[in-house]
Amino acid sequence: MATVTRRGDRIRPPYLPGRRTALVFTGTGAHGAYHAGVLRAVQEAGVKVDVVAGHGIGAATATLAAIDGGARLWDRGGLWSAPKVAPAYSWSWPLRWAGWLALALGVVLVAPAVVMLLGAIVYGIGFGLEMLGSSLGSAIVGQYSAWVSGAFAGPNLPTTIPRLALFILLAIVVLLLTGFVRARRDGARTRRTRGPGWGWYLLTGPLDTRPMREAVASSVWELIRGAASAEMPGRIALSRRYAEVLTENLGQPGFRELMIAATDLDARRDQVAALLREPHREGFLAPHPDRERNAEVLDIAGSGRDLTFDLVSAALTPGFVADPHPVVFPPDSYWRGETHRLCDRPGAAGRLLTELDAAGVVQLIVVSAVSPVLSPHRLQAPRLDLRSRLGESLVATEAAALHDALDAARPRFDAVYLIAPEHNPVGPFDLGGTYDESSDREHTIDDLLRQGYEDAYRQFIEPVVGASGEQLGAAVEPEP
Repeated sequence: MATVTRRGDRIRPPYLPGRRTALVFTGTGAHGAYHAGVLRAVQEAGVKVDVVAGHGIGAATATLAAIDGGARLWDRGGLWSAPKVAPAYSWSWPLRWAGWLALALGVVLVAPAVVMLLGAIVYGIGFGLEMLGSSLGSAIVGQYSAWVSGAFAGPNLPTTIPRLALFILLAIVVLLLTGFVRARRDGARTRRTRGPGWGWYLLTGPLDTRPMREAVASSVWELIRGAASAEMPGRIALSRRYAEVLTENLGQPGFRELMIAATDLDARRDQVAALLREPHREGFLAPHPDRERNAEVLDIAGSGRDLTFDLVSAALTPGFVADPHPVVFPPDSYWRGETHRLCDRPGAAGRLLTELDAAGVVQLIVVSAVSPVLSPHRLQAPRLDLRSRLGESLVATEAAALHDALDAARPRFDAVYLIAPEHNPVGPFDLGGTYDESSDREHTIDDLLRQGYEDAYRQFIEPVVGASGEQLGAAVEPEP
């Protein structure tokens, strides 16, 4: 079986354009910019893709790519332009504002100590000037002593600092209470909760995924509404419209079959939504003797057409660091109108590859922005901020899961190709870019998009598609 890696392995067998091929995107957050670069190169090279699939941020890439909307990912002003994605995956607003207020409170409380420390510096300067025989030293010390005496006298610092500290502390309490009330109200709209501790409402989902969900939905709506000026509808109406557009145009240039996945925390299994052609659609929905298929698959062209963007929103929600996305299943579905909590799972790539195998795919092109360390002496200083540490955990989990998924997939497919960077300093939550020690410069989202474009040509299009074309041409030459 064939596998293309960053080390340039030999290609056996070659990529065959006429065979059923899937383009799979896996990753979280900022890594979607790498997906966009790869998709742009694949489309420019004319590589025929029958199915686009993804989980995490890859679900958003696949959703747009399925309806010929890839340009919405990389165009200027598109999804991965800085203003749209900069607020994504930031701290939730109660924690963010409470953090700033806590910093202000700390500054107020240490103000007296700062005044005393500054006094020590001033007295040192005055003493030095006196040693040099200058009368300026005693003047500076005298003026500072008078200012300190006035600052600590009467209603000045002794009264102002406690009052200001109390005001900031009350503001923090009011802010956290407001966040608690809103979180509890939103939770009451979906599911009942139980357990002590009001603070858990604020701490269970510290990262805010709403900006990314809204940016993806807006990009899709701008594409399917065309020249109309209608406002973006709700998730259900948008899902229905999307399903109609994809169903009506499937088979046309630029339109592809779709498969996305998210993890159901309540059912403790993955939910896979797909819109496939026949006979693959029938096989996807067919019952399995060892599992209840109706409990874990959704037909976007049928009963699951109202839940497409709920699945996309769930895929955009990383587990553990954000509140799961509530999905209300239809009353006539297997789950009988229940509301389940869904999120992304870093190891969901393996499930997608299994479903694609059952859907008749024989060639896989897997795209991941994770760059595993392949040799020693490549360690970098770990970052201490909490979001970066959360991102490192997700990246490590994804890299290990993808490695296992590819190993398991190779015997089942005719060819498996991997496009991934040799080095990528941008973590899942580095939407504003990050400093790269290796190149001693800032590595931005635009750099990551460009890197995906170049890697696609260097790792797949030139060595695989180009070489395959030469081999196919040589194979049909008549013998002398």
